[in-house]
Amino acid sequence: MKADVARVAVVHDWLTGMRGGEHVLEAILELFPQAEIFTLFHLPGSVSRLIESRRITSSFLQPIASRITNYRHLLPFFPAAARSWDFRRFDLIISSSHCVAKGIRARGLPHLCYCHTPMRYVWDRFDDYFPRGVTRVLAKPMAAWLRRWDVRTADEVTRFTANSNFVRSRIERYYHRDADVIHPFVDRAFLDAPLIDERDDYHVVVSALVPYKKLELAIDAFAGTSRRLEILGGGPMLEQLRRRSGPNVTLTGRVSREAIIERLSRAKSLILPGVEDFGITPLEAMALGTPVVALGAGGVLDSVKDGVTGIFFDEPVVDSMRLALHDAESRTWDRAAIRAHAAGFSRARFQEQFVRSLAQLGDRR
Repeated sequence: MKADVARVAVVHDWLTGMRGGEHVLEAILELFPQAEIFTLFHLPGSVSRLIESRRITSSFLQPIASRITNYRHLLPFFPAAARSWDFRRFDLIISSSHCVAKGIRARGLPHLCYCHTPMRYVWDRFDDYFPRGVTRVLAKPMAAWLRRWDVRTADEVTRFTANSNFVRSRIERYYHRDADVIHPFVDRAFLDAPLIDERDDYHVVVSALVPYKKLELAIDAFAGTSRRLEILGGGPMLEQLRRRSGPNVTLTGRVSREAIIERLSRAKSLILPGVEDFGITPLEAMALGTPVVALGAGGVLDSVKDGVTGIFFDEPVVDSMRLALHDAESRTWDRAAIRAHAAGFSRARFQEQFVRSLAQLGDRR
């Protein structure tokens, strides 16, 4: 499937690794073989061959970003970097945005934004990223300015698409705009892996180790119990979470996709302790026949069927999660039915819906 548009610019916040947003970017690029990528900064070799094969234009932040590890320190400069590009030689702009990519200077060109979330650092997750101290005091006025900028530049988006109904509601709340909902997809590698009925005696979290993931809740729910928990993933909170963990909790750091498939396919459940904008990891777990134990809020409400492919817990507290874990352990799960549900979230379905949204680009909403 290819979309018939001559000159396309695809804007993505930054290219520093392959996460859910980058897989979505790949699927968009497949529709536009000649599209060029614009990004705030790019670490060469950090993303897939498909992405690396395209012409990539980075911003004036590139030489600085390559020398630091915490990109939030550059947050005040992101808007200027996003507004610095000139797209007048293109026919169409597509932004894949969770930060400032949607705020580019469109100059009247048609601009379709695939919104993973409105800028999470300055809206409802500000407290997670700036919890205390001098940094928080300095960040407050900056965040207020960025929120005003974020709202103002939303007017230059012709049409919004959202990755979940949860994000659609946030777009409406912050930008006063409607959005189509186009759910992300699960990779075929998870659907093609063997479906294992008998499970080992552990649960799994697969996550970046960052504040809004609320991994402390999962660790505390396993404290003092005989249950085992494996946390797969790396990030700035690794050592902090290791210090918090008991002997029945293992933090592996970053692992390969093959290791994730192997551990997820044998686990009793995937645990999702925080609120996700959508969350591709639950789809990956369900593709392997693994039920999801998740807080019943956010984008997971679009992907998990309570009692069929997972269990929701009502409150982000230890007792509520433990009750859900007990429920998940006591059920006999239909692994094939769980996989069949995940298979409905396919790459082809995503691309079909994306092309349909493009066809309606003239209908600004």
